Amino acid sequence: MPSPFPGMNPYLERADQWQDFHTRFITAVAEMLGPQVRANYLVRVEDHVPIHELPEDRREPLGRPDVAVARRPDAGGPVVAPVLDVGDEIELMMSHDEFLQHHVEIRDRRNREVVTVIKLLSTSNKKPGDVRDQYLNKRRQTLLSGTNLVEIDLLRGGPRLPLGDDKPPPACDYYAFIYRTHQQPKARLVRIGLRERLPTIPVPLRPEDGDARIDLQAIVNRVYDTGTYEAEIYGAPPDPPLSQEDAAWATAFLPQLPG
Repeated sequence: MPSPFPGMNPYLERADQWQDFHTRFITAVAEMLGPQVRANYLVRVEDHVPIHELPEDRREPLGRPDVAVARRPDAGGPVVAPVLDVGDEIELMMSHDEFLQHHVEIRDRRNREVVTVIKLLSTSNKKPGDVRDQYLNKRRQTLLSGTNLVEIDLLRGGPRLPLGDDKPPPACDYYAFIYRTHQQPKARLVRIGLRERLPTIPVPLRPEDGDARIDLQAIVNRVYDTGTYEAEIYGAPPDPPLSQEDAAWATAFLPQLPG
């Protein structure tokens, strides 16, 4: 069954659910776009690996180096040789964190050039720090490269990303940002409320080909329907918490779970 909420399901925003939802969402977007654009374009799910430097108090030991396989100069076979002299034992420390973030790329079939990037934001993209800085730099490179960008934020938590040097972040529950390279510096911002149906948004291609479209509500319903979220997400309140009024409103949509 589809998500019981008329719009975004706030219970899906919890950190322990978001990565799974994010991956399924991006895949569903690619599958929705494929039939619309395949005459002239390719649709690919790509990934990016942000590297987050860990603070000193979060660095964890990975183990101690003992021996390694080396090759003697006077023999053809490998031998076991110590990595370090006795007394030089050290611990290997994990100093950074790596994780996959998926996005959709639409490429021109003729030359494989990236025409449009579609990104669903994660908490790490919004939380101040090096991953956010990496994403903002990547976003800037995308916009300067002549590539269209669709940026979707379905997370109420975390500070909003800036939309320009002189433009404040949008004040809304969720949003979609559509940037058409041939209309720069103008862009379109679709503001979305918690209680609203998620909209169908345009996906810009080359100007002569018009737009594709993605129905965000249909995507959320499809992901919810094919996952096991109903058995997972309702045991704890949404995170970030809803206001008192919104929490009372949300209660009416909670499914009746078996005892």
